[in-house]
Amino acid sequence: MIEAKRELLAALATAIEQLSPGAAVTAAFESPKQAAHGDLAITAAMALARPLKKNPRELAQALVDALQAQPAVQRWVAALEIAGPGFINLRLAPAAKQAVIGEVLAAGEAFGRQPPNGQRVMVEFVSANPTGPLHLGHARQAALGDALCSLFASQGWDVTREFYYNDAGVQIATLAQSTQCRLKGLKPGDDGWPESAYNGDYIQDIADDFRAGKTVRADDRAFTASGDPDDLDGIRQFAVAYLRHEQDLDLQAFGLRFDNYFLESSLYADGQVEATVQRLVEAGKTYEKDGALWLRSTDYGDDKDRVMRKSDGSYTYFVPDVAYHVNKFRRGFAKCINCQGTDHHGTIARVRAGLQALGLGIPAGFPDYVLNKMVLVVKDGQEVKLSKRAGSYVTLRDLIDWTSRDAVRFFLIARKADTEFTFDVDLALQQNDENPVFYVQYAHARICSILQRGAAAGVDAAPSADELARLTAPTELALMLKLADYPAMLTAAAQGLAPHDVTFYLRELAGAFHSYYAAERVLGDDAGLTRARLALLRATRQVLANALRVLGVDAPAQMQRDSAVAEAA
Repeated sequence: MIEAKRELLAALATAIEQLSPGAAVTAAFESPKQAAHGDLAITAAMALARPLKKNPRELAQALVDALQAQPAVQRWVAALEIAGPGFINLRLAPAAKQAVIGEVLAAGEAFGRQPPNGQRVMVEFVSANPTGPLHLGHARQAALGDALCSLFASQGWDVTREFYYNDAGVQIATLAQSTQCRLKGLKPGDDGWPESAYNGDYIQDIADDFRAGKTVRADDRAFTASGDPDDLDGIRQFAVAYLRHEQDLDLQAFGLRFDNYFLESSLYADGQVEATVQRLVEAGKTYEKDGALWLRSTDYGDDKDRVMRKSDGSYTYFVPDVAYHVNKFRRGFAKCINCQGTDHHGTIARVRAGLQALGLGIPAGFPDYVLNKMVLVVKDGQEVKLSKRAGSYVTLRDLIDWTSRDAVRFFLIARKADTEFTFDVDLALQQNDENPVFYVQYAHARICSILQRGAAAGVDAAPSADELARLTAPTELALMLKLADYPAMLTAAAQGLAPHDVTFYLRELAGAFHSYYAAERVLGDDAGLTRARLALLRATRQVLANALRVLGVDAPAQMQRDSAVAEAA
């Protein structure tokens, strides 16, 4: 069907050119709003009506006449119907839909993937300062960022996953002070315990290991404790390495690894922040006011100019961000995507303004942002707000321990990033159709079981073309049409920075399979029809596995259901 669509698109382009040579109308298909209207919709007649000054329905009829003369239309189309003010609804012949089975099985894991395009993209996500366990905001960013990486890889991009953090700021100083207080016997609530200190139990764990002189290793650093409670710098370095190690364990439990870790402190140590500020000054993009240095960010669409260097000589938050993104661009990443919380919304305009003001040829709109809202967690019907380990918030590890990695990944991607989301722990544990990740994974496992039974019965050979042509039941045609949607869905999801589209697709594909299996008998007495239906299921299993892999979710071959649901099935 993929090839059929390509041929039909070329036929539509030819027909448009015949109707209006040189017309600035792109040949394209749309999905009808209602399945009963057909498989594909064409709106070109309405787009041509105004420049040609003709009635759109008359143009639609002329376009239909031109299309019907095309060999591809004669081969792949069952009907062309004009509707409304000039829509053309196209109904594919069964052979066009049946062709997707061979296309999926021939491509296997590569189905839906595009060849390398020679372009590089960096996705920066999680980027948590090492001051405590990863919270739910980091969890959502981890799920979103990793899925975005997989989406872009499916479209042929060379993808780099980067984790950016600060190891020397105010928060790190607070971490070191909190650990030192624990080393000296203080705990939250005691006289002398700093009001700004971190209160979680993990601080005591850091202090205990520091006192014991342990060595901690993370993906990007290692440090051995001196054991001296007065060694504040050593405490700081040990605490950072300790929490980076803890974050690595969280991320490993999530099935995620980064290609690179980038320290905010390196931007200062290497002079990149100073060089960025100096270039902006020399370019005349700044001015002095009230003892501070300001960026003329309103020249680049910001609602007001922004302070870069405060009167005390320190830089505001967005200045190292500008330097960091210059660094990204100079490393050869013409496209960069940042997954961050919605609290970063205010920095977007000023970072982009700073990058444009530098005059380095950085594209407008660089970088892209995917901003996510926080997640509310409900367990046993009640909102969960605290974690003993973290002291004040639910962590990524909590979610994984309560449910599973697959449930956390799927649920946290299942809604647009900028929408609020409630993670229902009880729902994530259910083994029935109300749990969306179970619903999808069970479809895959159920197909595996059917295929095993088919193999045991000796009817697992490849079907002939004539046998495939017998797949004409309505639920079969609907399932094949949904399989054929997969490549275009991947492309659109990558372009729209919308990994939630993959979860929607998976639920629709699983639903199409469950409906088909409820309506038609796969393993029957007719060996030829059985072979054809098993081939359709093999293709469905492959696409389910491919799409789940994009989300970092397993495609199990076996699963259990709640006994009541299993008996009903």
